[in-house]
Amino acid sequence: MNLSLERPLAIFDLETTGTNITSDRIVEIAIIKVQPDGTEENYCKRVNPEMPIPALVSEIHGIYEKDIQDAPTFKDLANEIIAFIGDADLAGYNSNKFDIPVLAEELMRAGSDFDISKRKFVDVQNIFHKMEQRTLAAAYLFYCNKSIENAHNALYDAKATWDVLKAQIERYPDIKNDVTYLSEFSKAGNYNLLDFAGRLAIDDKGEAIYNFGKHKGKTIKQVAQIEPGYYGWMLDADFPLYTKQCLRREMDKIKAEREKAKETKETDIQSKLEALKNKFK
Repeated sequence: MNLSLERPLAIFDLETTGTNITSDRIVEIAIIKVQPDGTEENYCKRVNPEMPIPALVSEIHGIYEKDIQDAPTFKDLANEIIAFIGDADLAGYNSNKFDIPVLAEELMRAGSDFDISKRKFVDVQNIFHKMEQRTLAAAYLFYCNKSIENAHNALYDAKATWDVLKAQIERYPDIKNDVTYLSEFSKAGNYNLLDFAGRLAIDDKGEAIYNFGKHKGKTIKQVAQIEPGYYGWMLDADFPLYTKQCLRREMDKIKAEREKAKETKETDIQSKLEALKNKFK
């Protein structure tokens, strides 16, 4: 069954040096780009992470330092990765929580102005968990009646994810064959996330809020008033670069609103003074 696409869909998977979004790096990236007419293109590259790969991690995905010592860095590959993705939306397995945030961090470190936030994101794991509560291997067996034989190979996992997504569309008549619907359906949590790591969100009133810690549920505007230093703490702490960028944008909006309110107040005062002067002339 072909997925109904208005623009291409890039199903991708990353192998990395670990699971820390802010500090770990990509060692392999694989992308299957599906066009609206159903044709597919593959992209798969090993990446030099410019940092050691822990032995335990290498044992999981099978990529050792000797395998990537002569590979290009992500910065070397950034432009061709961006060109391959093009205007495609993004899909993956656990991609909203991991692959997309990691990709966003790598793009920012590479100095790219690629605006990943303009895409729709389909997380196949979230669809699977909402419908069946399983892992990728179990999802592949459940939906495709096949066993994963080469787990943690990026291209193999990306292909398995694509097969599962197609099988999900066929299996559940309530799931619409549409990327916009799938993007919304595969979101996790009660709020629309503002950043990929889920530290910031938009509440049901359309306000930007903190989505973690002691100020969870409070608006960024409220916290800026009651604890101004919280913003600076987040910028200095070990949060993803993209989270910090989103927070700066919200604080810039708050600053602009304050300046506008100040200007309005000053204009109002000036108008009243002028009115008083004219009254006593």
